[in-house]
Amino acid sequence: MTDQVLADGLVAALKAAPAVTALLSQRIYARAPRVPTYPCLAVSRMESRVLEGETLEHVVTLTAVSRFGGPEEARAVVAAVRAALHDARPAIPGRRLVNLRVAYADVFRAADGETTLGLLRLRAVSEAV
Repeated sequence: MTDQVLADGLVAALKAAPAVTALLSQRIYARAPRVPTYPCLAVSRMESRVLEGETLEHVVTLTAVSRFGGPEEARAVVAAVRAALHDARPAIPGRRLVNLRVAYADVFRAADGETTLGLLRLRAVSEAV
């Protein structure tokens, strides 16, 4: 499975989650746009490794970006994404997600002083179907 297939499945699951789309509309991306509209969320990093046979472990980093003027919006996005994805089983063509969990989340001010970032790190385990 390519990382892009997993990223697309996660994005589709988030776009189907009413709490997430209430905050972000459809500004949820498998790849960050060149000129984003805020707030938005993008898959920012992915790594995969073989655990055993055809079982893969994936570590996925999602980054929420807000220019709200404080951390409230980014915190709300992080909470909604966490609730939508933790223990979820989005459809991934050719794979079956055995486990999907949010392993880490943080909200912090970016170096520019105007932007707030929300970071979520997911751990997913998948096997071939």
